[in-house]
Amino acid sequence: MLEQISSEFLSEGFTTISVDELTRRLHCSKSTIYSVAPTKEQLVVAVTKRFFRLATTRIEESISGIDDPGLRISAYLKGVGAAMSEQSPTFYQDMVSFGPTAEVYTLNSAAAARRVQSLIQHGVDSGHFRDINTNFAGHLIGWAIEGIHSGRLPDDTGLEAGQAFSELGDILLKGLGRADSSQG
Repeated sequence: MLEQISSEFLSEGFTTISVDELTRRLHCSKSTIYSVAPTKEQLVVAVTKRFFRLATTRIEESISGIDDPGLRISAYLKGVGAAMSEQSPTFYQDMVSFGPTAEVYTLNSAAAARRVQSLIQHGVDSGHFRDINTNFAGHLIGWAIEGIHSGRLPDDTGLEAGQAFSELGDILLKGLGRADSSQG
């Protein structure tokens, strides 16, 4: 049931869909919907948490076999971009505008920034990247993720959130290359 509700919310957002509308679309009762979560707010939070949990699992699985640190970071951020592209613009706007789901997004954005920082650290430690201050790089990435999260970067650039994450990956990868490297 949560998967079906998620599909509805991800494609159309959640502020304009009532529980009554969900029951009609999913051909079920309110009690069936409320068996997933006792209130619409909790249902929306459950959908948002599910989205990020599944996305994180898919992204981590997709990078697990990549040894090259640069390709791993690029694949990670492209994975974030692809996941965010699964959300309709309406869902994304609803999510960042509603306190409880915005908090879930903020926590996941911070986790993504920490994950990229750890991938950068691995690249520096292994000699694939030049020696940089990974703490600074992590904060810079965190600010970029926050800019995407807040909508400022997508609004200013005309990119959707998913596209912005993919671009961040490309810029980051090319900016981390060793000066003596032929990688580009």
